Amino acid sequence: MLTSIAGRSVIVTGASKGIGKGIARVFASKGAKVLVVARDLKAAQAAADQIKSAGGQATPCAADVTSQADMERMAAMAVDKHGGIDVLCANAGIFPAAKLKDMTAEQWDEVLNTNLKGTFLAVKACLPAMKKKGRGRIVITSSITGPITGSPGWSHYAASKAGQLGFMRTAAIELAPHNITVNAVMPGNIKTEGLDGLGPDYLKKMSDSVPQKRLGSVEDIAYSALFFASDEAAYITGQTLVIDGGQVLPESLTALEEMDS
Repeated sequence: MLTSIAGRSVIVTGASKGIGKGIARVFASKGAKVLVVARDLKAAQAAADQIKSAGGQATPCAADVTSQADMERMAAMAVDKHGGIDVLCANAGIFPAAKLKDMTAEQWDEVLNTNLKGTFLAVKACLPAMKKKGRGRIVITSSITGPITGSPGWSHYAASKAGQLGFMRTAAIELAPHNITVNAVMPGNIKTEGLDGLGPDYLKKMSDSVPQKRLGSVEDIAYSALFFASDEAAYITGQTLVIDGGQVLPESLTALEEMDS
């Protein structure tokens, strides 16, 4: 049983939908005070309201992770509303598809600015409050795409996710003397709202590529983040955890076919 996270102040960026919403919901269910961060205030408010209706504590915050001023305001709100910052789940990210022959420099910059620069700015903004407390947990949502696998149309996304891990390792060294850990979760195929419009055939193909024959849930990622945020994980920093149902394990499609033979 993990040490209670009840009463701790948690920031989750990109928390109005998908994995971020799941992380916010799980942390709140364990008694944390969650700052639900999204670019759109109505979306952040809706997610916070759902948490509160389930008995959790949540405060909405409209902020853009690409803006240093917004991230500093976000951190100040967490301190003001929740008494400090114990945990940052740097989750905000975008994944528009574009193959190299069609990708523009503007599209590349948009993804890198949100996914990689946004992680840096969110972390930097939270450091003063964490250092003041003498402890902190930072959990980055990376991906198997980039650090381990590739997929056509997502070279900019893959670069941003691999970049997050490079940032994480040096940040973990720099922040270790302050009792602040920095780790990353690496989701595989997770069922979120973003997949709803892709159709059953596409979802089946995705599921069939996973040895467990199912897509992961947002809770699968959230509970992994919860572990990294716990006191029990205090001696773990600069590390990654792949949550993918075994997706990266088969060396070929033949391995998956042989699994059922």
